[in-house]
Amino acid sequence: MEKTKTVIVACGTAIATSTVVAKSIEEACKLAGIPVFIKQCKAAEVPSYASSADLIVTTTPLPANLGVPVIQGLAFLTGIGKEQTLQQIVETLKEG
Repeated sequence: MEKTKTVIVACGTAIATSTVVAKSIEEACKLAGIPVFIKQCKAAEVPSYASSADLIVTTTPLPANLGVPVIQGLAFLTGIGKEQTLQQIVETLKEG
């Protein structure tokens, strides 16, 4: 069985936006057959969770060099490029 991947989803408050993003990622990973655990948090909390993550998806700026791939998730807010962003997330998780 494939290892469960941990994805950190960060936004400003860890409430509305991260929930929308998390659900979309969860669905895309399920379709791709990737077991995933998603942790939602505030952007300020990301550095404390980064070491346990396989990927970070954020809708807000984050510090550089977290040691984990970071994907900007603004497409989830605008709807523009959302499918491409989901594909990038799936590909990154498959590689890792």
